[in-house]
Amino acid sequence: MFLCNLNLSVGWIIGLSAIALIVLTLIIIMLVLVPFRLWFRAMVSSAHISMIKLIGMKLRKVDCQLITLNYITAKKAGLKISVDELETHFMAGGNVENVVKALVAAYSANIDLTVSKAKAIDLAGRDVYQAVRNTVVPKIIETPEISAVAKDGIELIVKAKVTVISNMLMQISGAGEDTIIARVGEGIVTTVGSTDSHKMILESPELISATVLQKGLDRGTAYYISSLDIADIDVGRNIDAELNIAKAEAEKRIAQAKAEERKSMAIAAENEMKARVQEMRAEVIRAEAEVPKALAKALSMGKISVNDYYEMQNIQADTAMRKSLSNSEEEKIEKMTANKDRSGLRPPMPSTTSFGGFPSMGATNPTSQPMNPLAARFAALAAAQRRNNTDSDNNTTK
Repeated sequence: MFLCNLNLSVGWIIGLSAIALIVLTLIIIMLVLVPFRLWFRAMVSSAHISMIKLIGMKLRKVDCQLITLNYITAKKAGLKISVDELETHFMAGGNVENVVKALVAAYSANIDLTVSKAKAIDLAGRDVYQAVRNTVVPKIIETPEISAVAKDGIELIVKAKVTVISNMLMQISGAGEDTIIARVGEGIVTTVGSTDSHKMILESPELISATVLQKGLDRGTAYYISSLDIADIDVGRNIDAELNIAKAEAEKRIAQAKAEERKSMAIAAENEMKARVQEMRAEVIRAEAEVPKALAKALSMGKISVNDYYEMQNIQADTAMRKSLSNSEEEKIEKMTANKDRSGLRPPMPSTTSFGGFPSMGATNPTSQPMNPLAARFAALAAAQRRNNTDSDNNTTK
């Protein structure tokens, strides 16, 4: 009997131990899977989240702490939002904290912003919280330096500040800040370009603001343009003068190119004429080569006599002598002229005698001045040679 009771006690002990081990295992699993601290915080914050949802978020690898804390914030602010909406937005890659902050700010400022619209704006890549803040507090967009040219050709460098307010209806499909800056720059360029003088803009910068605001440049953007203020205006270059200079330089280059073309054509024509001169000289040399043959033929046929031939030779010799004398005389006169020019005096010019002392064609009194001794000597030699030639011709004839 004692042994039976002992066996029964051992069995109960083993069974109770197994049950305790199972319960302990379940408790450990619950502690691992269920964040009791978050569940308890949500419960005491009047934002109850069931353990099943917390376990499900844990299994789906959702940040339970982020969802729980933002859900508590939304509930405390009085927003009508569910845990499933926050979890879905998180799984879609959205910024849950930013959406909740935007919804709280919009609710506090009495701005019509639904949960679905806030989630859509956030998923579109815009900062929904900043958009809500810009609805309450306007944002100032500073443009870069914009260059514009007036009708008088003077460049103005304008820098403006644009005050904008967010347009919540166009946050999803509306254009951003870059479009605002581009359109404001376009308006500044148009306004400055339509003025007759740059001094008008310098005197009244508000002309730019009034013209730009009248154009309605905020259409299709995510902002309303509240005001446009000109921060700075600087006078730049004289574009008209630079264009005129560039035009003159281009025309100069064109003229130089045409001049070079004409020069090349002139050089080509000169070379062609030189080639023709050479051809003519060749023809002359060829013709001169035919002269001895013609003379020999004329002598053999008796058309000219030997006396005529020698007379022609004498004339050629006399002509060559005159040419040599005239060349030497010209060189002497050039040297004398150069020396007189250097000394400041002008040489006397001969009036009735030509080169070599021979009388010129226009001389009226050839004996009025003495003949050059050298020329007289050559003249005597030529006369003696003519006499000798005449005597020899006579003897030959006899």
